[in-house]
Formats: sequence, structure tokens, C-alpha cells
Amino acid sequence: MYTLITAASSAKAYQLKNQKAGEHVLLGDYLELPEIMLKNGSMVKLPRPESETYPHQMLALCLDHNISTLYLLNMQESNALSPALQLFEEYGITLINAHD
Repeated sequence: MYTLITAASSAKAYQLKNQKAGEHVLLGDYLELPEIMLKNGSMVKLPRPESETYPHQMLALCLDHNISTLYLLNMQESNALSPALQLFEEYGITLINAHD
């Protein structure tokens, strides 16, 4: 199982990843990411949180990548997923709000 940390373009994402040493951690962002990082599988492109289907897109992404814990570093992402908290829990995915 993996941990997904959003806001991969931020320093906070890397700080949190370093705290999770020894765990399988992926970084993801809906902002532009280096193509090389996407191709080697160390980062994933996330859907945009303003999308009406964002919770379902994120759930599918988590299931496809065997994500068990999702750290939300962006307030917009957190707000968009808040109504779907129970749905994620039913699939064994823990959402953690870690934004400022």
C-alpha cells in the first residue's frame, strides 16, 4: 500500500515525504510537474479540485495506485473531498488534512 501526498510542487510535500522514510510514498499535484518525474512513477498527475467529479476521480486514482493514506496539503482539495470522507473510508483510504 502507498501513501499519496498532494501539492508535490511545494516544499511541505517533500518535508512530509522525508518524515515517511521507509514507507512507499507517491507525490502528486494537479499543477504542472516535470514529465520525467511522471514517467518514472515517482509522481502522479492529479485531477483538478474544481472539477465536479473530483472526489470520484481521486477515489479511482487512489484505487488504481493502491493508496491507503492520502495527505491533502491544499485547502481546495481538502474542501472538495470533505463530503466524500465516508466513501474513501469505505474503501480503506484515510484522508488526512495537512494544509496550513
